[in-house]
Amino acid sequence: MTRLWNDPAVFADEMIDGFVAANGRYVRRIPGGVARATASPAGEVAVVVGGGSGHYPAFGGLVGPGLAHAAAMGNLFASPSTQQVYAAARTADTGGGVFLCYGNYAGDVLNFDAAQSRLRDEGIAVRTVTVTDDISSAPTSERDRRRGIAGDLAVFRAAAAAAENGYDLDAVAETAARANERTRSFGVAFGGCTLPGAEAPLFHVAEGRMAVGLGIHGEPGIDETDVPTADALAELLVGALTDPAELPDGVEAVRGNRVVPILNGLGSVKYEELFVVYRRVAELLGAAGAEIVDPHVGEYCTSFDMAGVSLTLFWLDDELAQLWEHPVDTPAYRRGSVAPAPHAPASSVVESTVETVPDADDDSRGAARRVGGLLAAVAETVDAHADEWGRLDAVAGDGDHGIGMQRGARAARAAAEDAVARGAGAGTTLRRAADAWADRAGGTSGALWGVMLAAVADALGDTGAPTAERVAAGVDGAVRSVDAHGGAAVGDKTLVDALVPFATTLGDAVASGSSLSVAWRDAADAAERAAAATAALRARKGRARTHGDHSVGTPDPGAVSLAHIARTVGDALAAAAPTLEGLPS
Repeated sequence: MTRLWNDPAVFADEMIDGFVAANGRYVRRIPGGVARATASPAGEVAVVVGGGSGHYPAFGGLVGPGLAHAAAMGNLFASPSTQQVYAAARTADTGGGVFLCYGNYAGDVLNFDAAQSRLRDEGIAVRTVTVTDDISSAPTSERDRRRGIAGDLAVFRAAAAAAENGYDLDAVAETAARANERTRSFGVAFGGCTLPGAEAPLFHVAEGRMAVGLGIHGEPGIDETDVPTADALAELLVGALTDPAELPDGVEAVRGNRVVPILNGLGSVKYEELFVVYRRVAELLGAAGAEIVDPHVGEYCTSFDMAGVSLTLFWLDDELAQLWEHPVDTPAYRRGSVAPAPHAPASSVVESTVETVPDADDDSRGAARRVGGLLAAVAETVDAHADEWGRLDAVAGDGDHGIGMQRGARAARAAAEDAVARGAGAGTTLRRAADAWADRAGGTSGALWGVMLAAVADALGDTGAPTAERVAAGVDGAVRSVDAHGGAAVGDKTLVDALVPFATTLGDAVASGSSLSVAWRDAADAAERAAAATAALRARKGRARTHGDHSVGTPDPGAVSLAHIARTVGDALAAAAPTLEGLPS
């Protein structure tokens, strides 16, 4: 279990601060995570990687000459926010464009894609390749849906070597895509990992049993079996990865082909155990006629204290073999000899800026104070239910929903307090809260709560007292924004299952003449019923998709948290008549 922490909600921030303090030779702190401490040549493609924290040495430990130029580092097991990715990319860019690379998870895709759009709007060339090496997460016919695990290292390294060898942005992206196509991984676990502050692991494996096909965020395996001997485990891993259906294009057979084996410990399996397993891995690959190149045995992509092992096979071609020899010097990973480089100037770090507050009238400033009070009540509710939501999320996901919601709600409350103190109107206050929620929470839910609150903020504006009709229109806009960003539909077992009936009921009640407080109460009832009904659904979106059967019988945490928050806001509206629209209830 995880034993050393202060406040779980700030664990990732404190971890990054300590990591930078210990590795100032290699990295410097930036708003989005970390960047190289050394300067990169002007015009070199900047390789920016990233993902949730809790996987060291991924992702910050892989920043340095020969590997990443910067890493966007999210909260525990949660994708970095759009702002974090953007800040990391802007800091790393030296005029040659930015190459984004990360594991294929819903939250990461959502936030990295949004950052990519923002960068392109500013005239910065960007290309992206998502890593899809985990064979257990989707069939070969759906390789684009597979998630990225320890194969990240092979793809990151190929891209970075190409960048430092002068490849342009398109060529770096092509090289990374080919490396990804030639990378396959498969993992097992003997026990789950425990997030800081949690009382129990994210999943349990019975004594003497082993989960097969695990994820690196505490997701349970897709199957379970008795714990084998070390040799039998090696045979399972090698057999799965050398199945003819899993051999990449251009690798017609194992015999005669070059392969880099990466035997990865997930947190608490000791190196000595890994060496015993690798002994048999090497024998099996050798007997099959593979030419083993630069074998890796150690920790390359962990999952806190998870007891588990994964094997990655990276099949080389002539170009990838040459790039693999490129030297690397990072805090956690070194190969060859890297020439010294000057330190990057401090001025190259992209800092956050404080925006001016737009003008607002007295009615809107009064509404802003009520918005701030509602967000304070929301933050209190999130604190009260965070552990419960984390437990729900651990059933088929990664258990981070409660922590992420806490970070987001607390940041939103603080941003709203600041906006109100500076005389902002209701729209600006809620917009600042939306941005803060998305930035601090990260992950899919953080991004979606950001766009939901922003849609309502746009409807409120900074003039006049908000009416029930404007609020209902904003909530309807939130549904459209979530659909545009996340793509989930009712029945996919996500927050959309509670959001849509909430918005529909609210809109209908307001249209029939109900006051905002009464309409909101009815909508909250609908959201609670819909959230409870998600227990019968199988997850079809997000990280729980791969293990959707595990979620049957448990309601979706995103839907549950939305319903809780809707009820909290409704109670506050009912207790504070005249309500937000300034009309009698």
